[in-house]
Amino acid sequence: MWIADGQAPDAAPVIDPEAVARRAAASMRLDGPKVAGPRAAGTYVVGMPMWMWAEPSPATFGPVSASATAGGVTVTATARVTSVRWSMGDGATVTCHGPGTPYRKSREVTESPDCGHLYEQASYDEPGGRYRGTATAAWTVTWTAPALGDGGQFTETRQAPFTVDVREVQVVNTR
Repeated sequence: MWIADGQAPDAAPVIDPEAVARRAAASMRLDGPKVAGPRAAGTYVVGMPMWMWAEPSPATFGPVSASATAGGVTVTATARVTSVRWSMGDGATVTCHGPGTPYRKSREVTESPDCGHLYEQASYDEPGGRYRGTATAAWTVTWTAPALGDGGQFTETRQAPFTVDVREVQVVNTR
């Protein structure tokens, strides 16, 4: 700050703790979800339950923390994913409040207990014969500035694309 000779300095600059918290968040590695299911190499069936899940890690689900300082004020921010919004490529969206449950063959044809979808049409007419979707993580960043007795929250989002090959199965009764 420049002050002319013979002049008194203005009041101390005002620190915006949320701006400092956003700087702390910008230093964090916050990635989009690491989509594990649906698998890109998999083939799925119209009318069969699809399980969706992401592999959690600090960079894809948190929590992850960082601090930043400005004007003698230190702000600490902690980020964690609070939901994943799946845009399925067929016009449907599904919001899941966690990474989802991995599918295992022993579960056979059952619906996911926490994150699933049911395609009603095959993806034959889509570009490349696949639905193109996105999984968008909502990172809730909680921050505190103890020196100011202040704190708050804001949200950051990160996306990851996925594709799904959905086919029809025809059954013929030979009776």
